[in-house]
Amino acid sequence: MKEHSILNSTRASRRQFLTTAATAAVAAPLVLRQARAASKELVFVTWGGTYRTALEEGLVKPFSAETGISVKIIDTPDLAKIKAQVQTGNVQWDVFDAINWQAFFGSNHGLWEPLDPALFDATDLTIPARPDAAPLYNAMGVVAWDSKRTPDGKHPKNFVEYFDIANFPGRRTLRNRASETLEMALLADGVPAAKLYPLDIDRAFKKLETIRPSVVKWVTATPETISLVQTGEADFTYSYPSRVKAAGDPMSCSFDQTLSQEEYLTVLKGAPNKENAFKFLSWAVRPDIQAATMEKLVLAPVSKKGFDMLSSEARKWIHPVDSPSNALINGAWWGENLEAIDRRFKEWVLL
Repeated sequence: MKEHSILNSTRASRRQFLTTAATAAVAAPLVLRQARAASKELVFVTWGGTYRTALEEGLVKPFSAETGISVKIIDTPDLAKIKAQVQTGNVQWDVFDAINWQAFFGSNHGLWEPLDPALFDATDLTIPARPDAAPLYNAMGVVAWDSKRTPDGKHPKNFVEYFDIANFPGRRTLRNRASETLEMALLADGVPAAKLYPLDIDRAFKKLETIRPSVVKWVTATPETISLVQTGEADFTYSYPSRVKAAGDPMSCSFDQTLSQEEYLTVLKGAPNKENAFKFLSWAVRPDIQAATMEKLVLAPVSKKGFDMLSSEARKWIHPVDSPSNALINGAWWGENLEAIDRRFKEWVLL
């Protein structure tokens, strides 16, 4: 009887253990999902320098104050790292501050979470939200210089002059990426802005060879587009009005010719704080937040109501892009052609 009792007790304990284990196994993913949903943090990957400071003040800090969600900021978005994170299932970041071609490339490779259209007021947006990317602003690239070192008439004002080493001698910077750089080269070679695409890649590289000896740095970190001129390492630079304004005198820039492109916010596929990230994107396009952020960035907001809230001083730095000499970067084209062209560009830079 005693042996029988012990046997029954052992069987009951084993059944209880298996039942408890099975229940725990089923509940574990639910607990994990609940923990993630209840998290009060997110990781935001963006660009550094004064740009980051402006985003912190206009966008990030007010978001954290209202929602209680802590935002960790990482500088210099790296599309290759994002692709590796998503493909390995080891996603560490939540929100990505993406240039238009990066957003389109990510869409084509399944790197972003789909977005609920209800997150945004479509009637207020000048740039429509994409199925997986929220517009943040419209930016433009310009030629810039130190006006104290380089007086009027001695500096280039457009891309043709930027590539004219004979009449405008001096050290230059260019971005260490194919997008923007190849467009600049083609515009400098006389291609009309309206006829840039599809890009004539061979022609662009041929034109780049003419300026190559004068390029002192192929810039990866955007703040260097200004700091290299400030420290005297470069005479002229390709930068952005927001960076020039933040630097103050004696930095100057020309609006005679510009390269424009929209910026997006995306949520990484499998982001660990996905729900918080969605809240962040919705927050970022609110008219009052757009106005507060773009006032500091001096960039064109995507919110119509937000634009109306900007000061007259900020509007001085936000120029129309509809001049025939100004070009719009085609993010969709780059999304389809980025990898092969960027590989060729990086190899060319290292030659």
